Parts: sequence; structure tokens; C-alpha cells
Amino acid sequence: MEAGRRVAGRYQLLEPIGRGGMGVVWHAHDELLARAVAVKEVLYQPMSEEDRAAFNRRTVREARAAGRISHPNVIVVHDVIEEDGRPWIIMQLVRSRSLGQVIREHGPLAPERVAHIALQVLDALCTAHAAGVLHRDVKPENVLITDDGRVVLTDFGIATMPEEAGLTMTGVVTGTPAYLPPERLNGDPAAPESDLWSLGATIYAAVEGRAPFDRTSSIATMAAVLHNEPDPALRAGPLAPVIEGLLNKDPARRIDAVETAELLRAAASGTPLPGGDRHPHRAEPYPPAGGSSASGPAAVTGAHAPSRRAGSARTLRATRPRPSAPRPAYRPPRRSAGPR
Repeated sequence: MEAGRRVAGRYQLLEPIGRGGMGVVWHAHDELLARAVAVKEVLYQPMSEEDRAAFNRRTVREARAAGRISHPNVIVVHDVIEEDGRPWIIMQLVRSRSLGQVIREHGPLAPERVAHIALQVLDALCTAHAAGVLHRDVKPENVLITDDGRVVLTDFGIATMPEEAGLTMTGVVTGTPAYLPPERLNGDPAAPESDLWSLGATIYAAVEGRAPFDRTSSIATMAAVLHNEPDPALRAGPLAPVIEGLLNKDPARRIDAVETAELLRAAASGTPLPGGDRHPHRAEPYPPAGGSSASGPAAVTGAHAPSRRAGSARTLRATRPRPSAPRPAYRPPRRSAGPR
């Protein structure tokens, strides 16, 4: 697709701003409402007509799934249209940089800053789970950080609603190997605990600068996820307990969202945890940057932690959050970016 084309007679494609497994995301202009938007162009892999039809249904389901969620930490889906026999997803344009980009450019982040980011991602996940939606691809590239410090979880491109799980093509593992939980690699269906495992891997990557099981190939990475323990987190400090709890290979023994939120709040506020000093190594804080914000202020809630399970890790019900610790000032360099 070339810049300058109009989709559905109203969305003018300006420039590509992201590329992922399902397609290209464009910065576009909505000529009807005179606003900037992000447009996801779906790209097909070689497949049969039957699989393509299923793929189209699955992509439409993506927009429906994300559209069911109204939350300041979740990307807004404005519309889904069909052109050239395939769907196009029209989304909110978030002026931001991904957590993955921040890590690549500045290295590991301070544990306290990562805790604040993770609390907002957890908040988004719990809201999605309460609506019956699973993300299934939580990773640094899908965590956007705006100029004013708000965190937005994007790209529910492989999200599933439990009642529609049958639309996923048989035998296809969707997601990024370094952030896929072991139960999914074993062929088990995704569950809320699976998203929490991926959140743990994302937290590890943010404080260590690399994924916990990253290897030289996808096969080696998946084998490490299934059979190895994560490499020691040397810079995690107060985040060590939450990383250890979330990366448990057994979903039934993985810490739930309530305990995750408690540990993240303690890490964000610098509250000492039982057991003595949990700060053996400390990363340098993310460097501040000058310049004005391109995004207006946005309210950021604390984690909508689900109620603690009674004998089962799979009972997740949304509850009201307790207030999270005040977030430190955060002003990364200004840059326009959309969903990955």
C-alpha cells in the first residue's frame, strides 16, 4: 500500500508508523471528522481461501474485542471497515513511544518506574479480562508510553473472546515466542493467567534490557520457556518477587492480579518488603527530556485488581482499585507513534 491512498473514501494514508505480525499501521487523516487516526492494514500470509475467510473473521473479532473495552490504558478502536476483500481497523492515534523502543534506546529502566508502567498495564488487562477478552501478546512493543507518562496497551490483534475461540486456526501459535507462556506453547488455551505471565516477562525485559528466555532462534527460545528457569534478574531490585511469581510455569501456582498489584505498588512506592533489603542492584532512572507534551493530560487509574481467588487461579473478578503511589515525573522525548 502506498501513502496518499484513501481507504473507505475518508481515511487518507500518510505514512507507516508501525509493523507487526498482522500488518502495517499507518498514520492517517480522517477527512470526515478532520482528525488524525491510526489505520491498521491487514497483510495476508499465504493461505487457502477458507483460511483467509477465517482470518478475516478473526480480524473483525479483534476490532470487536478491543471495542468492548473502555479504559484510559487501552487503545481506542473507532471503526472496522472492509475494502479489497479484507478488514481495516481504525484506531486512536497515540503520540508515544513503545516500551520496547525506550529499552533499546536507553537501556534498562529503574525498577520503580517499571512498577508504575506495569500497574497501568495490569489495570488494562484486568479490565479486559472482566469483559471476557484476553490479549495474548503482551510485550514491550505493545506497551505505549505517551509524552505525559500515560501507558496504553495496544494491538489486541490476536485477542480472543472465550466464546469465539474456535475461530483461531488450528495448529497456529500466535504471539511472540519470548513472551509466550509455557501453557500456550504446550497447546493449552490461553487464560487470564497467561496474560499475567507475559506481563512478568515484559517487566523482566524492562529492568534487565532483554527478555528472560530470549535465545538465538524462535525454537531455542520456546524450548527455554518450556524447560529452563529465567536468567537471574540482576537489576530487578524490589520487582524480583513479582517477576518470580508471574513467571511460574504452572498457571495454578502463578500469583494472581491482586498479589501482583500489591507487589507492584510496594515497588513503585519504595515500601520495604518482608525479608530485608530487596534492592541489591538498581538501574539508572529513565533520563528526562525537555520539550512540551504532544498529548494532553490523561487520568491514570491504579490497577483494577481482580478479587483474590478462592482455591483457584482462574477465578478473576474485577474490583475497585486501591490508590496507587504517586507517579514520578516522566517526560520522554516527543515522537509520534501508533500501535505496533
